[in-house]
Amino acid sequence: MATQSGRSYNDAIDALNSLQTPYAIIEARRKAGIRPDASSIAEMQVYLRRIGYTPADLDRLNILHVAGTKGKGSTCAFAASILSHYQKAHGVPRKIGLFTSPHLIAVRERIRINGNSISEDVFARYFFEVWDKLGRAEESEGQAVIDQRLGIPMSPRPIYSRYLTLMSYHVYLQEGVDAAVYETGIGGEFDATNIVERPVASGISSLGIDHVFALGKTIDKIAWHKAGIMKLGSAAFTIDQVPEAARVLQERAGEKGVPLKVLAIDPRLKGVNIRPDAIFQKKNASLGIALAETALQKLDPSFTPDPSSLSKEFVDGLEQVVWRGRCEVKVEGPIHWHLDGAHTIDSLKMATRWFAGECAQKSGPKALVFNQQGRNEAVDFLEMMLTTLKAQGQSPFAHVVFCTNVTYASTGYKRDFVNHQHDPEVIKALTAQRAFADRWAQLDPDAEVAVVPTIEDALNRVRGLGASLVEGQTVQALVTGSLHLVGGALGILEGADAL
Repeated sequence: MATQSGRSYNDAIDALNSLQTPYAIIEARRKAGIRPDASSIAEMQVYLRRIGYTPADLDRLNILHVAGTKGKGSTCAFAASILSHYQKAHGVPRKIGLFTSPHLIAVRERIRINGNSISEDVFARYFFEVWDKLGRAEESEGQAVIDQRLGIPMSPRPIYSRYLTLMSYHVYLQEGVDAAVYETGIGGEFDATNIVERPVASGISSLGIDHVFALGKTIDKIAWHKAGIMKLGSAAFTIDQVPEAARVLQERAGEKGVPLKVLAIDPRLKGVNIRPDAIFQKKNASLGIALAETALQKLDPSFTPDPSSLSKEFVDGLEQVVWRGRCEVKVEGPIHWHLDGAHTIDSLKMATRWFAGECAQKSGPKALVFNQQGRNEAVDFLEMMLTTLKAQGQSPFAHVVFCTNVTYASTGYKRDFVNHQHDPEVIKALTAQRAFADRWAQLDPDAEVAVVPTIEDALNRVRGLGASLVEGQTVQALVTGSLHLVGGALGILEGADAL
């Protein structure tokens, strides 16, 4: 359906896609060494003002702000799920927002209220309200130069991910959200979500190496960025970190005058069914508990945490959390699909361990569907997956398929998946996928390795393996790497427009 101005959800997505930074510009900025800095925050503050808000208005959202390399999305999901179950029992909070990235199937999944993606109509309406406000402000105020490095005026509208962050503030404030969980995009210090000045609490999940161009090549530099979300007067939590990261987090907390609490696995989780049943996920759950308790202490005067046990609302929130595309299993006849978005070497190791555990008592061939687009270092991740599987006492993948993130064989990208940030010629030529295939053939000459152009082609190739199974066998398939790959696969498997 269309808005009152006649503009539809598809129109909104097309307009949003026009805000993506083209591959050529990304490469030019990379070569020039231009990284996010304080001007990124200054620009977001201008955009926020231009749509009619101040940073103080964001205080009404009672934001829980989460950064990290691994587990930040799961932490956000745990916190929001706990709040949701508490809301059902006590009516507090009134409305819960959850802002995460990237989306799996539809852009509107990034902006959730009370556990549901906002509808296409609601997305389109608020999208164009922000779009029009920014356009009128540019006309009345003229251009502003914030980033002095190039002396170029800021664009009338922020780039793709920043626009969605800005829009989420508008949606939540207009819809009366009184508790919002925000996942950072990249880093923290200069991330678009970091214009919030007084979050209720901030949480930092496990840190590792990722986004090295923007954040730095070492764990201490990355920790510096992540620590930027801690704010004076707000509670701050983290979990056990490697020594270099722990040191930087504590140093920055001291500079900011913030007492940073390092959480062990919450002993109250004993007997709680955390999925997957792994230490890393229990750390994420512990962080989610601390964040939710802090929010509820502010929102509900009658709430007092019980140091000895978790209430039913908390247990239900933890056990019934929905976080799609992460350690997810879907059964399609003889094919058991295991889907887990994993974009770093550490997260891929965890995904492979989880898959091995799921396959421990199963008979039949294993298949892998993998992609990481635009990450040259990903070719070095492959050996780790093989060695991890072997270390778990499992046979290797008999079938390995590398594909792009293009969704469909006949129609290409779903509109919500259009991505201008990668070299289209490299995608068309399957350059990365051929490099992956060559490397896997070296690592395991016995595997049947294939390169196909789309996610749909990859799934159909694995589906074809079902015809040769003997009685009692199933195909155990792992779909991992890019979240865009996992989301596209889920969209095809479920025939869904959104999750």
